[in-house]
Amino acid sequence: MNNLLITKTINFFKEKLGSNPEKIVLSPGRINIIGEHIDYNDGFVLPAAIDKIICFAFEKNNTNTSKIIAIDLEDEFEIDLNDTVKLNDKVWTNYLRGVINQLKNNGFIFEGFNCVFSSNIPVGSGLSSSAALECGFLFGINELFGLKIKPIDIALMGQKAEHWVGINCGIMDQFSSVMGLENKVIKIDCSTLEFEYHDANFSDYSLVLFDSNVKHSLMTSAYNQRREQCEEGISILKTNFPEIKSFRDCTESQVLSLEKVMGPDIFKRCSFVVKEISRVTKACEALDNGEIEVLGRLMFETHEGLSVEYEVSCDELDFLVNSVKKENCVIGSRLMGGGFGGCTINLIKKGEEESIKSKLSKLYLDAFGIELKIYDVKISNGTTLYTN
Repeated sequence: MNNLLITKTINFFKEKLGSNPEKIVLSPGRINIIGEHIDYNDGFVLPAAIDKIICFAFEKNNTNTSKIIAIDLEDEFEIDLNDTVKLNDKVWTNYLRGVINQLKNNGFIFEGFNCVFSSNIPVGSGLSSSAALECGFLFGINELFGLKIKPIDIALMGQKAEHWVGINCGIMDQFSSVMGLENKVIKIDCSTLEFEYHDANFSDYSLVLFDSNVKHSLMTSAYNQRREQCEEGISILKTNFPEIKSFRDCTESQVLSLEKVMGPDIFKRCSFVVKEISRVTKACEALDNGEIEVLGRLMFETHEGLSVEYEVSCDELDFLVNSVKKENCVIGSRLMGGGFGGCTINLIKKGEEESIKSKLSKLYLDAFGIELKIYDVKISNGTTLYTN
């Protein structure tokens, strides 16, 4: 799949620009195994890069203007590197403008270049195509001009580029896109950026994503509201327990003791966050011990928490998880990402994938009249230079 994409990108580059690219960069999307909605609550996340990528081809063009072509969108734009970088009505270009803006703001010197890119990351499915776009583009400019930017700084500058576009994301997406390793998950401490790799040997199980094909408009307003509720909750906890600095210092019993003070909504949000932080640690232990069934149980628990306590699920996602929960060959499932649509991530026993896919597709179509999209994913390397 990726070889076809790489060939397509290189051939397009040669035909359109009449030359061979100097650098080819592969930048992946990501999944998050567990640890949802806790990146902004000083918790831990457990993402991994996947084998769905954006392929970029670059060359210097010895001018002050850069030309960037999106093959899949059949669209392109040019930017004069001497000009002040401004947001544009053409949304996809802003992620790349944001990267150029970051480079200029940080004093990096570089010249005009041509860039062509193409992707097999499904857009809008919660696999972080925007992080792959920012980080792959930045990685390529870094390689092309020998800017010597460290991988961790590529991730941080990619995040700042997305903030510039107007999306106040955490660091997880860019971090995992850049720092991913094949068959490893990354436990990231979202408050210090300390990280460690854990083996992701799912042995007898496959990772399959079921894309609900829905995107409910609640997402943005609910996300902001959840953040505010958590801020209010941690403030109440700190007032009553001065030793608490963040949610990771809390116990479930401390949260429970303040249920009446917090009120129902804030209590539920805090309860979820404290349990989810604990689940990430347990998930790492399960992976280290090869206890994949334990990991699966934790995933089901996370979904229950996201649905009932954090209230960011929807009928379609609950249906997908509840349907596979009845199948012995599916040991774990949960919504992945912000919620209100997008994908569920599932651990399915090898050899049973096709029967589950066809059964669930039919059930889902009958229930909602929506075609289910399905992605098989493998855990892969982060952003890298491609060499034949």
